[in-house]
Amino acid sequence: MDAPPRKPYSSDLTDEQWDLVKDFLPPPVPAGAPRTTDLREVLNAIFYLLANGCAWHALPHDLPPEGTVRGYFHRWRRSGLWQAIHDALRRQVRERAGKEPEPSAGSLDSQTVKASRTARTRGYDAGKKINGIKRHLLVDTSGLVLAVVVHSAKIQDRDGARLVFARAKLLGPWPRMQPVWADGGYAGQLIGWAWNLCRWVLEIVKRTDDVKGFKLLPKRWVVERTFSWLSNYRRSSRHYEYWDETGEAMIHLAMIHVMVRRLTNEKSLTGTT
Repeated sequence: MDAPPRKPYSSDLTDEQWDLVKDFLPPPVPAGAPRTTDLREVLNAIFYLLANGCAWHALPHDLPPEGTVRGYFHRWRRSGLWQAIHDALRRQVRERAGKEPEPSAGSLDSQTVKASRTARTRGYDAGKKINGIKRHLLVDTSGLVLAVVVHSAKIQDRDGARLVFARAKLLGPWPRMQPVWADGGYAGQLIGWAWNLCRWVLEIVKRTDDVKGFKLLPKRWVVERTFSWLSNYRRSSRHYEYWDETGEAMIHLAMIHVMVRRLTNEKSLTGTT
């Protein structure tokens, strides 16, 4: 007698969302024992961990075992599968919104977060007074991630931006990309460096001196919204990962979850589409 289906979690993939990603997953290896693991449940377990911020060993018992889930997660991280799924879905979201598949402009910024004792990388951000890491994002005009680099918080934004631009150049080319908007912390020699490397115009959007407190800056606010989307996933509340590449994969997975919900008109984790 088959066991009754488990009660779904709010982070689970719906049938329609599963259809969007299942064809990206590798088929079973012809040699060896038949695959017995349900890959949809593996993804559900990873999204559960992301949404609820639990440790790997704290995954619910009605999901696949911790070792199985971690094994698939890291195997697919090393193979570049998360990046491939993410980039394909980003193009679909852009086309559904009536945009070209590839971007014409971007926005750049970093977010400093605390690192746990399990993190291999950490550093002190004197400006934010935080010991941890920085998540450096380049996003398109819709706030969808183009490139992400996780690095020590002690690295200045200008130097971290060089890592992001170098990563973006590898992931591109994006021949339509021209302006990349950033705040005053990226001014200086980085502007010429970005042009020489990528042929992109780094435009500095400065706030006026007479404005006090927080203010959304034109064209730059989209990257702030992306950081807000990531904050809906409790695993992103701080950096728990030993490898920086794992932290980058977690960001790609969070955005995959955001995008499949958008493509299927499903409400986000905060209750909005």
